[in-house]
Amino acid sequence: MVVHIVAFDIPYPPTYGGVIDVFFKLVALKEAGVGIILHAFEYHREPAKELEDLCVEVNYYPRKPIFKSLPVRYPHIVKSRASQRLLARLVEDTHPILFEGLHTTYFLSHESLKDRTKLVRMHNIEWEYYFQLSQRESRYWYKQYYQAESRQLQFWEDTLPFADQILTISPKDTAYYQAKFKNIHHLPPFHAHNKLSCKTGTGEYCLYHGNLGVVENHEAAMFLVMEVFAALEYPLILAGSDPLPELIEVVNTFDHIVLRPNPGQAEMMDLLHHAHIHVLPTFQSTGIKLKLINSLYTGRWVLVNPHMINQTGLEFSTIVAHSPEEWQENIDKLAKQAFTDIEIAQRTANLSETYSNSDNARELMALIENLEYNGPRGHLMDGEDAVQ
Repeated sequence: MVVHIVAFDIPYPPTYGGVIDVFFKLVALKEAGVGIILHAFEYHREPAKELEDLCVEVNYYPRKPIFKSLPVRYPHIVKSRASQRLLARLVEDTHPILFEGLHTTYFLSHESLKDRTKLVRMHNIEWEYYFQLSQRESRYWYKQYYQAESRQLQFWEDTLPFADQILTISPKDTAYYQAKFKNIHHLPPFHAHNKLSCKTGTGEYCLYHGNLGVVENHEAAMFLVMEVFAALEYPLILAGSDPLPELIEVVNTFDHIVLRPNPGQAEMMDLLHHAHIHVLPTFQSTGIKLKLINSLYTGRWVLVNPHMINQTGLEFSTIVAHSPEEWQENIDKLAKQAFTDIEIAQRTANLSETYSNSDNARELMALIENLEYNGPRGHLMDGEDAVQ
């Protein structure tokens, strides 16, 4: 089997949610014997030789700046990935096409692809994600952009029926799309772990990790510092890329809170393994957080708020806190509690059935093989847009 995979970003290194799912999907499909023709959009990452070892062919396309998406008829995250060179490569053969994210679906409804087997991997309910970003954004122009993008993305979902299958990443997203469309299939996220590597015993700090330059993660880190750990003495490490100046300034006022900006992969794994409690709040209940999967496979206790595990099926693998006071009470309690082989066995049982990369790769292959073409799907584009 040979499959085209159209990625919204260069999926290496796998350092944030969406590209983690893409990269380890490539790994699992390669191990299962699938030939992968990868198409990736380049805008802040360098081409990666590591991808050539996983794919029979790798193609890169520049992502367009926002002024080339004007006038605003389509979402910028979609229109900026409208590459005529991509379309020309896709029509050279008849292999199935997996579009990674709504971002990459500009040509999903194109007439020249109407006879092709097409799947779309949904990483989020994107319009909802951008709406929630707009609600949390204080900078005027960013807020306006997120609001406009949310509206456009909601309309753009009408192109999804041109896919033979829509692959959702979480039970919550599955329920949403099943209420709107047919051919919905829940495929859990791919991730970096074949088995749990949690350590027993106790650690000496709490850990929050993520891209600290993202508004959602910045807000979570500020919540932990100001509303939880400001009243505690237990150490907290905040690890992640590009922390914002506000967070740096606040952390410097506390002796027991440390910032580890832009850690390398080895340092990050060391932090994950040796933390006693992974503290993971979020204020956006969208998709499924790959940082949660990462923590469950590598860490000891995992303390979350309800938004982090909302309709994920991971409720039994975590401890849930609903208020700053509950966060503090649980941290005080867990700090005295060793993580044992019993907890590892229970977590293994909870995760292995749903989050096996090899099983999910075989499921994806079977799904592609069993798809049957159900007639022309037509196209939505006019001539001008088709040649952008």
